[in-house]
Order: sequence, then structure tokens, then C-alpha cells
Amino acid sequence: MRLLHKPLGVGHSLGIHLATLEVGRSVWTFRPSPAAANAMLTVHGGVIAILMDTAMGSAVYTRIPADSYYTTLELKVNFVRPLSLTADQVTCEARTIHVGRRTATAESSVINADGKLIAHGTCTCLLTTA
Repeated sequence: MRLLHKPLGVGHSLGIHLATLEVGRSVWTFRPSPAAANAMLTVHGGVIAILMDTAMGSAVYTRIPADSYYTTLELKVNFVRPLSLTADQVTCEARTIHVGRRTATAESSVINADGKLIAHGTCTCLLTTA
């Protein structure tokens, strides 16, 4: 399996960290902070979407050939409840649903420390060769 996580990029700057990586599955964590605030003083939905996109993309990446790359074509997020800036760490688990020659799909869920659903969603990725 290729190395996926390097300490750079938007996810790293927000405190998004890889916890588990398996073929077709990834788990990432995020601890809310004031850097993620929106106007309502909760975690901005875009930050949650970044967490989910990172997790789903990673799951897809583990299933494609070594000479291939992916890019997100579509991202769908359902926000179920707000996430407080002072909340404990949340976990995002993603799994691939389909990996074909040209596209792949994945799903993910963000769960808080109490086991409650924060958000869930899906993505479609375009697959290309190097």
C-alpha cells in the first residue's frame, strides 16, 4: 500500500489525523478548535466536509493501481447536528462502495465522542493513470 499521509495540506493544518488505514477503509480523527469556527461559533461545515473528503479519498486511493490517481468529482454531505468548538475528538470512518476503471464511490460518517452521528455523506472520484 502506498504512503498516503504526509504532514502537509489543509487537513494537517486543521488538525485532521490518520488513525487507521486498510484496503478500502480509512479512519481519521479531528479535535475541534477555534481555527474551525463559523459565524455561529460551531465547527464550520466546510471543515467537516474536508475531514470526510480526506477519509473517503484515502479509502479510494488504497484500492487503485499504483500508477493511478483520483480527484473528487462530487461530494455530498448531510449535516445531522452541530459540532461544538469545545467538543472532544470526532472520528470519521470511510469505506469504498465501488471502484471501477474510471470512477469510484465511497461513503463516510462522522461520529462524536458520545457515539452520536454528526454528518454522513458520499463521494464520487474520477480515476486517472499517471
